[in-house]
Amino acid sequence: MQLLAALHKELLLQWRTKAQLLAIFIFGASSLLLFSFAVGPDSSALRQHAAGFLWLGLMLSSTLTLAESFQSEMEQRALEGLLLLPAGARALYYGKAISNWTQLTLLGIGLIPLMVVLYDTPMPRPFALLGVIMAGAAGLSAPGTLYAAMTSQARAKQTLLPLLLFPLVVPVLLSAVKATSLLILGDPMGQVRDWVLLLLCFDAIHWSLCGFLFDRVVED
Repeated sequence: MQLLAALHKELLLQWRTKAQLLAIFIFGASSLLLFSFAVGPDSSALRQHAAGFLWLGLMLSSTLTLAESFQSEMEQRALEGLLLLPAGARALYYGKAISNWTQLTLLGIGLIPLMVVLYDTPMPRPFALLGVIMAGAAGLSAPGTLYAAMTSQARAKQTLLPLLLFPLVVPVLLSAVKATSLLILGDPMGQVRDWVLLLLCFDAIHWSLCGFLFDRVVED
């Protein structure tokens, strides 16, 4: 019940800031467009790098989403009040992390059609690609939510958050890019399952460890 209440609060806040969600999507779409201009009209090169560009755009957009996840609490000085409620700190963390995961998943799904148009990529296994997007977004949102809490009171949080987050999520991005690339270009050796399994292992580690550390972070 505590987790559901925290999740309901976060989803309601996201619904009230639809303009921010649209701005983040436009930023991600603009990133994909700029990457396509950088490669040029070579369709084979565009398809070869489509997976990397997709996740790079999603990762850059995620910093905007995660950095603002504690903005309302900081503006209204509500974080201390939330910690005094009967709900535990872990319930607050997982409510916010699931909300961020939902937002990043929707962003990734929204960028897929743009990737198909800009990079002329086939979509032979759309449901498998959706699963990779969800798993990769989970790997970004779990540590991203923790570091967003750590940097929420810093003046340069928009700069500090990527510096802390990007080195940590390199294995997540590597697994997600490889799995996505194999789904787009073909998987004759059957390697997708191994990369997805590795991605899920990192997700499990991040979601359990970050939830355990969150109460220590906010108390400090």
